[in-house]
Amino acid sequence: MSSLRNLYQIDPTFTLFNNGSVGTVPRSVFETFVSLEQEMEFHPGKFWGKMGARMTEARTMMGEYMGTAPGNISFIVNTTAGLNFPIRSLQLAPGDEVLSTDHEYGALNNAWQFMAKQRGFTYINHPIRTPVTTREAFVDNLWEGVTPRTKVIFLSHITSPTALIFPVDLVCQRAREAGIMTVIDGAHAPGQLPLNLDAIGADFYVGNLHKWSNCPKGTAIMAARPEVQHLIDPVIIGWPWHDEPADAKHYLDYVEGMGTRDMCGFLTVPAALRFMQEHHWDEVRAECHEVAAYAQRRLCELSGRPPLHPADDTSWFSQMCVAPVPNTDIGKLSTRLYEHYRMETAMWNRDGNNGIRISIQAYLDKNDVDRLVDAISESV
Repeated sequence: MSSLRNLYQIDPTFTLFNNGSVGTVPRSVFETFVSLEQEMEFHPGKFWGKMGARMTEARTMMGEYMGTAPGNISFIVNTTAGLNFPIRSLQLAPGDEVLSTDHEYGALNNAWQFMAKQRGFTYINHPIRTPVTTREAFVDNLWEGVTPRTKVIFLSHITSPTALIFPVDLVCQRAREAGIMTVIDGAHAPGQLPLNLDAIGADFYVGNLHKWSNCPKGTAIMAARPEVQHLIDPVIIGWPWHDEPADAKHYLDYVEGMGTRDMCGFLTVPAALRFMQEHHWDEVRAECHEVAAYAQRRLCELSGRPPLHPADDTSWFSQMCVAPVPNTDIGKLSTRLYEHYRMETAMWNRDGNNGIRISIQAYLDKNDVDRLVDAISESV
């Protein structure tokens, strides 16, 4: 896997352990992106004339990659923007409840709370006990928050603050049986997990492609089951709006039809998917998981504290994991790692305990982890 390091453009004097926040694009995909930008500027009209066919190609390849029909997928700039479509479109009213967890991304908590204030429904961050144990126990824990007023369940596939993989397939199945709609934040999942969205069964699933799928910044997808696509309203009103019942075509128009904007990131999707196929990404992902597990184990030994899941069960994370670090000023620790050791990390504090979120992409290996652990040991 270390041989892939040269395929990325990262400053060789810097070590990026924070791909989960802002990743980097392989050189070949970046060159495709730049070529598209140059083509657009050279002959804008001709470029936009090809847009429909190119977007169809990207949508078709993404549908195959994520296990759903191309017509279910719309391209958006990021997960936060994409999730605002169902959050703003679903007709929730006073007395209704949206059930979530206390592991969710702050920006999306804000979005739900904003609409709850506007429309009078209740948004609930139900506590998920840690350490988690089994997938079935997780669902039972979540279901303690379900009431007859629960209309929507919203949760992350891979959480941002704790990096845990939630069993969204089990949740979606049980929710469907109970007549509850599901909205899934998949910001970290595409590229980090093999996905079959039809099998997962979420009503709405939104995920970034610019974190773990090697696409440029501002590239993400929203998938909606055909049965619920008519529920989506445009967030920006423009030419695609029709004063008539929406159909599947309107769904794509409503999400993507925002006037003139740079579409080149979306058009790099075929190049990014080919890059991952050529480099046997299932194997790369498995190697990254092994490195992440190694990092978590070493940091647990250093801090003397366990992870947020059974220590011998690494199925709760993929390429991104959370590990405890010795209790110290994590702000100063983060600054020291950045300035003295040239390492970018993501620190967190939960229930009074300090931790670090470690992202392992194809440009890192165990030697990088050893240097990180040594740096933390020397800094606390």
